[in-house]
Amino acid sequence: MIGVEVLDDPGADPALVQAELADLVLLNRWFGGTRAVIAALRALLPARGSSCSLLDVGTGAGDIPRAVVRAAAKRGVRMIPYGVDLSPLAARLALRAGVPALVSDGGALPLASKSVDFVIASQVLHHLPPPVAVAWIRELDRVARRAVVVADLRRTRVAMAAMWAVSFPLGLHPATRHDAVVSLRRGYTRAELERLLRDAGVPAVVTRHPIARLVATWLTKC
Repeated sequence: MIGVEVLDDPGADPALVQAELADLVLLNRWFGGTRAVIAALRALLPARGSSCSLLDVGTGAGDIPRAVVRAAAKRGVRMIPYGVDLSPLAARLALRAGVPALVSDGGALPLASKSVDFVIASQVLHHLPPPVAVAWIRELDRVARRAVVVADLRRTRVAMAAMWAVSFPLGLHPATRHDAVVSLRRGYTRAELERLLRDAGVPAVVTRHPIARLVATWLTKC
């Protein structure tokens, strides 16, 4: 693994974690993290008037599932969101934001097989060593009844330099500035992400999205 991020440390200062999670909400909104997940899910939504469930693994402050709920509502679909995060603080923040969340390791979800319609994981895999990431992918696939969307960062030097440069005028916390660049260094090439998915045995299609995003999507077998 390359570098160490605040969100990797279970003993990190809660105030620091909360500041970084707040910054990540803004980064997801401004730099394509939220849009990438919504774009992948939009084509998978059921018919107007339907209801379905969504599980966000590594939910952070719950901003992405909330955005998905709003996007689904515009299509006439009622999406019921849930979150999972290893951080108790993140789970509490998600709950306050309206996303029921539980504290759990994404590689051992306390849920029955095929118990949630859609499972998403955004910018989580790069925090994990490759063998662990493969185990997580299999677990996401186990729990999902309809489809899985895994979004992560695409590693490019340009994105690293740009992230560092824009972090100052955006007023990001210094810890966020550091971790954002480390996250991009830990990101994937398309071939690397495809290799993880093959090793996990899932029939995923990987697409590129702005800004420096990779999104893997697949339908699950019921």
